[in-house]
Amino acid sequence: EMEAESLMVLYGDDSVEVHYAGGSRLLLSPCGCEYLYEAALPAAAHPLQPAETTRQRVAFVVSAYREQLLRALDFRNKFSSRPYLPSHVIPPERKKILFSDILEIRWPDPAVADLTRCIDNGSVKISSVDGYAHLYLSELQQEFTVEFLCKVSQSSAASLHSSQKNSNYQTGDQYEKSSKNSVAEMSLKQMRIENKKNEHGCAAGKYREPTKAKDQKDGDGGPLFYTNCSSEYTWVTQRWSVSSYPEEWKYPLSLALMCCNLHTVKNVMKTCEKNSHTSIEADVLIDPETHVTVSCLPTALPLSCRAPHLHRWTFCDFFQNQDTEKYSCPQLIQIVWCHGVFYRFIHGRTNITEIYPGDNSFFKSEGAFLGNYFVHYAIQKGTKKREEKMYSVNSLPPDVPGNPYPISSIITQATKILQYCYKTKLSLTHNYYLCCWKMVPETDGREMLPVSLYEKVIPSIGRLVVYSDHKVHAAFWDGMTLNMVWDFSSSCSKIQVNEGVGWCKLTTPDGVQQLIQISHPGIYERYIRTAIEWCQSLNERKEIPEYTAHSVTEENWSADAELEKIQRFNFLLDNNSVLEGTRAAKNNPSGITVGKTENESEPEEISEECILEALEKTSKVIQDIESLLAASGK
Repeated sequence: EMEAESLMVLYGDDSVEVHYAGGSRLLLSPCGCEYLYEAALPAAAHPLQPAETTRQRVAFVVSAYREQLLRALDFRNKFSSRPYLPSHVIPPERKKILFSDILEIRWPDPAVADLTRCIDNGSVKISSVDGYAHLYLSELQQEFTVEFLCKVSQSSAASLHSSQKNSNYQTGDQYEKSSKNSVAEMSLKQMRIENKKNEHGCAAGKYREPTKAKDQKDGDGGPLFYTNCSSEYTWVTQRWSVSSYPEEWKYPLSLALMCCNLHTVKNVMKTCEKNSHTSIEADVLIDPETHVTVSCLPTALPLSCRAPHLHRWTFCDFFQNQDTEKYSCPQLIQIVWCHGVFYRFIHGRTNITEIYPGDNSFFKSEGAFLGNYFVHYAIQKGTKKREEKMYSVNSLPPDVPGNPYPISSIITQATKILQYCYKTKLSLTHNYYLCCWKMVPETDGREMLPVSLYEKVIPSIGRLVVYSDHKVHAAFWDGMTLNMVWDFSSSCSKIQVNEGVGWCKLTTPDGVQQLIQISHPGIYERYIRTAIEWCQSLNERKEIPEYTAHSVTEENWSADAELEKIQRFNFLLDNNSVLEGTRAAKNNPSGITVGKTENESEPEEISEECILEALEKTSKVIQDIESLLAASGK
């Protein structure tokens, strides 16, 4: 019998950790292709007895852990931008066979479609014209759910072959023809007929319905009619916050918000203008005429990971011992499910905490409220009116028996997780940015690490270092160090409690770390004020350069290219007369020349202008060589 989950966590690198009621634990890699299962120790086990662990590829999971792993994968895919869909693990009833790949989907045009029909009991449903994707916006308009058909994970070679095949035979007219039929209503017979109509270059008789049970499986365990012209698809469900979501859902979300606005105007209700979520709508709701109605769907990750050395196989002990100051393997937390309550943490320039207790209401903390106040949004069942209540973390109401959920307990838990994330973010340990499936192989993950943008030393005060991920590290001469987050993209001159992290971390000379609110610095006000004044002065003078992440990835990091640069430099060094004269003057300071004729003059003193001229010529020669190499490479 499968154990019930007691805790499920999605970390910042998309790895998943699951705790079960019986004491067992499961860890899923960020890409989803590997897992580690740790069995619970028996009650009579010795304290030093290690737990029995099983580490395997997900595609080859044993039957004893299949159901648990499938639920962990569903949890990961629900909140990750790219799902992992191994065909051998997904049950057959959840898979569909399509004879044409879904390259893009078409959403309704608001100029033609009647969006007011999409509203059902307060919630909004936007469906694509071809029926491949659906978006559901909640009644509170703060979270939405998407369902879409996604091709199962392929091997890297198969994915490349599939993309080449699609680009060769999938034309716009053929896609327009195949997208007219809804997937939900398309039977196997209809798909065979549809395949006869298309021009993919495959024989129509190749698709046949299996007549015997033994013919339904091939050597790999898949149905025999899975040919080169057919693909396995499965429905994927994802949940996103209106405050943070992938770019693929921007247009359908704008349609859903437009539908809500039309419904509001139709019922002569102006409450949307007074509610706090209108700022989010204004950011998302863009004129649909400026957007095309066709968009691409998220694709599944490949079956195998290209950077398995980045996989982490250590459980985070924060949820088992929340009172300690040091945790093993600190990671940012994105999603937590615990006893039916969802916690969502959005980390960025605007940090947001959302709590979904499961009764269609939710708690939210952001901006000046972050970590101090939570606003409870709910819809009255009878009147359908929107309710808002604010709770202070310092004076929470007591938990009353009989309530659907304990408000004080869930807010306290969210605050603890939030502070843990701040400690992790301010620790200057950047390993939590390294996600295996987001890494660029050519750079080995270096493009994901922050770089130092600015460094300043102030006599008798300390040293300030600014990183590309908006972190600031200040080291004072008395041994105190301070880490904080500051947004240098704006030129505001006030303390950025509303826009950045409302905490900073101080480390004393003896190594004691403290998380302190910027608005209540206490005895450390001098250090915090000095760091803020530094940051404000840099903002006003705009001394922090703009950092573009692609500048690292565009660089060729191969050893051959670096050796070519060294060889070119040595060639220029050996064949430049000015540099040779400088070297000769340095090697012969006495001025005595060997083998010189009478007509030869002593080497002239090299002026600064000559050196600049030589450097300019050298730079031009290097640029010419680079352009020639680039042209020859093309």
